[in-house]
Amino acid sequence: MVILGDTDNDGFLKLIGKKCEAFVAVGDNKLRNGLVKMLQEVRHVQPVNAIHSKSVVSQKSSIGHGNFIDFNVYLAPGSKIGSHCILNARAYIGVECVIGDFVQIGAGSSINAGVTIEDEVFIGSGVTVVAGVTIGKGARVGAGSVVIANVKAGETVFGNPAQKIKS
Repeated sequence: MVILGDTDNDGFLKLIGKKCEAFVAVGDNKLRNGLVKMLQEVRHVQPVNAIHSKSVVSQKSSIGHGNFIDFNVYLAPGSKIGSHCILNARAYIGVECVIGDFVQIGAGSSINAGVTIEDEVFIGSGVTVVAGVTIGKGARVGAGSVVIANVKAGETVFGNPAQKIKS
């Protein structure tokens, strides 16, 4: 179903105006990245954050632009969230965590203190990442996994403890 037109048709902008706020709520990272790029380069709009009123964002944390922070997400002091991330319901982001751009964290996941998650990482629902771990760019962590060691860029891991999936 299309509401007010599609993203490739500027005609619907006559109805809502060109100076409106934008938010990209798409789970597919490649598509979300393309839509954000189009908004920034063609429409000259920076997507805004959508933060659920029941979430807790510490005053000592920092967040970029265009993030979706769902119900009961907790961002601890010193946490840094990049731009265009999706943090699903009840995700916990610990003290001094650094999360890159276009990261997706599943519902009920717990990212413990001092974790670094690089750009374009996907973390499934119910994942636990122990303190101090780094998850490399473009990595994927399967639902319910427990990550106890660093994950290399582009790797897919799953299980308890999380192990690399052979492709």
